[in-house]
Amino acid sequence: MIDRERLAALAAEEPSRSGVYRNRFATPRHGLGAFLRWQWDTRGRFPRHQSFPLQQPDARRLANPGPHPQLTWIGHSTFLFQHRGWNLITDPVFSERCSPLPFAGPKRAVPPAITIDKLPAINAVLVSHNHYDHLDRASVKQLQARFGREILWFAPTGVASWLRNLGVERIIELGWWQSEYHGQVEAFCLPAQHFSGRGPGDHNRTLWCSWRLNFPDFSLYFAGDTGYAPLFGEIGDIFGTVDLALLPIGAYEPRWFMSPVHINPAEAVTIHREIRARQSVAMHWGTFVLTDEPMDAPPRALARALEEQQIDTETFRVPQHGETLTIELPS
Repeated sequence: MIDRERLAALAAEEPSRSGVYRNRFATPRHGLGAFLRWQWDTRGRFPRHQSFPLQQPDARRLANPGPHPQLTWIGHSTFLFQHRGWNLITDPVFSERCSPLPFAGPKRAVPPAITIDKLPAINAVLVSHNHYDHLDRASVKQLQARFGREILWFAPTGVASWLRNLGVERIIELGWWQSEYHGQVEAFCLPAQHFSGRGPGDHNRTLWCSWRLNFPDFSLYFAGDTGYAPLFGEIGDIFGTVDLALLPIGAYEPRWFMSPVHINPAEAVTIHREIRARQSVAMHWGTFVLTDEPMDAPPRALARALEEQQIDTETFRVPQHGETLTIELPS
């Protein structure tokens, strides 16, 4: 049972001050000086691109999913989740680069497992925040051009106006701890420990979040991008078990710079426990070089963390790019 009384009390809290949003748990803000120090320390030693297996998703399986929830990793934080008639995309990034410039910035090491023209009929998109590696302008425009009003977009406070400027019409915009029903599915906008911004003038002017979707027979949690904070214990206490959690495991080094806003694999395992996930799937690794750890380091670190925290490895899976997983319904 969801603790609705506690949820309502938290939803009444205001996460912004003078139009600027802030985390529920204070984090150090690293400014330009810290960023330049990181770049100077890393000069000439930034990780190289690595190749990873890329499975070709079965188009027939995607077009005709079975009765159990189905999840396909497209790359980075972009998934296709299918259940009960929902064909849902998370944090849409299909472009070659996650950057404001099409010719510069982080470039994909692995192409998207599915291109937008090959997707089944998408009818929902979850957006966690407006960073370039989670919300890509070209991808939004292409999704909108192909599917138009068939897509219902779920976005945190402040992001809807940006989407509308690209022609998006159907948007549910929520603040932390708020929820809204669409048919039989209740969508909850939940906190994350992160920040937002697409340029020098909009730092934290829009909200960032994680999402939980409650279907009649299944629950999905999408963490977006986050550092570690006690909020995950709160989420577990309020909602109880979640059937499937999509958790980031990459982009975490150096810790002195990244830890306030990006969890490492050990913290991902802690969150898996605290939100009471029956099953978790790893994301946010192996697609773009964003930070200092080698591209193949996160799965190895995750395996060590699972062993150290005595968690069954079968409950926290690392799919290959393009792999489709069938998730068993709770008994």
